[in-house]
Amino acid sequence: MKTTQYLADVVQELSQTVHLICDSEAEELINQILESKKIFVAGAGRSGLMGKSFVMRMMHMGIDAYVVGETVTANLEKDDLLIIGSGSGETKTLVAIAEKAKSLGGIVAAITIAPESSIGELADIIVKLPGVTKDQSEGDDRTIQPMGSLFEQTMLLFYDASILRIMERKSLDSNKMYGKHANLE
Repeated sequence: MKTTQYLADVVQELSQTVHLICDSEAEELINQILESKKIFVAGAGRSGLMGKSFVMRMMHMGIDAYVVGETVTANLEKDDLLIIGSGSGETKTLVAIAEKAKSLGGIVAAITIAPESSIGELADIIVKLPGVTKDQSEGDDRTIQPMGSLFEQTMLLFYDASILRIMERKSLDSNKMYGKHANLE
């Protein structure tokens, strides 16, 4: 099969995930982002990379957002929001981060395939995304892609759609956001 056919198949898989995401769950997350003083995002591996892109766009909107584990991350305080992206919801380091955030009075949101997971149980807000875990043992979806790619891609697109919703709610456009884009390049 040609690379472009694989691309078409991946896009087709992603187009099927859109209708499986609950709008009320997404809106609850958006409301909490807009109400929280600081936002923290965590994830491991590719899920973490998707989270970093989300933090970057929030920063472009003037939201006080951080990637957990980076050297310039602020301290989480009571009522701050921690968003954890984890397909399985069982990544031990992320479970520990969720537990710590809860102990500090933080609000935890899980972006996951598995709401019944350890992180899901700790979460105040859950957004269930379609996909399969990296060992493809969890999730109802089938994919031609390896490991957790479908979940990770869906998460990135969900994060980007969330940015558009926040932009709408804050009356922002790309020009206003561009002023906060890095200019030392």
